Amino acid sequence: MKFAYRRVLQQQDFDRFARLTGDDNPIHCDPEFAKTTHFGATVAHGMMLYGCIAKGLAESIPGPGAVQLEQTLMFPNPTFVGDCITVSLSVEGEAGGVLEVATVVSKSARGGAPVATATGRTRVVPPGVAVPRIASAGAATGPGDAQLYGLRPGMAASAERALSLADLDEYGDLTGDRNPIFRDDGAARERGFARRIVPGPLLAGMFSDLLGTKLPGRGTGWMKQSLRFPAPAYPGERLCATVAITRLRADKELVNLATQVRGEDGRVVCDGEALVLVRNLERKGGAC
Repeated sequence: MKFAYRRVLQQQDFDRFARLTGDDNPIHCDPEFAKTTHFGATVAHGMMLYGCIAKGLAESIPGPGAVQLEQTLMFPNPTFVGDCITVSLSVEGEAGGVLEVATVVSKSARGGAPVATATGRTRVVPPGVAVPRIASAGAATGPGDAQLYGLRPGMAASAERALSLADLDEYGDLTGDRNPIFRDDGAARERGFARRIVPGPLLAGMFSDLLGTKLPGRGTGWMKQSLRFPAPAYPGERLCATVAITRLRADKELVNLATQVRGEDGRVVCDGEALVLVRNLERKGGAC
């Protein structure tokens, strides 16, 4: 199975996603600041692009109510205001009823050649297949540097938030993701959940907020993100997101961080690992 659709992103989309997630990182929202960076202009949030992928999954998997178990993402090139993006999905395998899907967001460059802006893979449970339990994953660590722009391994930042039904509605309107498990309690119960659940891009948007405004801070650029969803999160539930530095690579201005969201009872609802570029930090003397 293959599926694709197109969309043109505008600054108002970036601004709406910033208000929804709290991530007002100036590389997304401040054209004057963005001009001074290596991007040269404002760029789309990585999780905005993930939301566009989720819309495609909701429309392409046979029948309503597909459930994501995992998503990996790399952001090899920026998506600018006015870019016409193509979201392409391709089922490449199946194991135990769970589909392995390649996910690609691309834009047309001069001459018409496609340029990838977000690539990755996801594992999706289609309707009619029981949603399996998956374990949360620990973050990888490795040799690195002791400090970079005032950042050090072990530094962490966290934030709490309860996502409302209005937030879910705004997410659906902004991204076009109409998966019924995010919009209808009955549809969610049919998939084994207590009621409608919070979409993955909104959970990961809590990382987007922390990475882009707190640690490493404003000006951070997202390079890679892995995500796993061991348990559902529900609207109105108090969620706590945490990011923690696990590795610094000063020569490449790169930072690895463990990322996690927990529900109010302590269960892990989303975790993974981020790789970010800190070349454009507003303040290079330390984290905000």
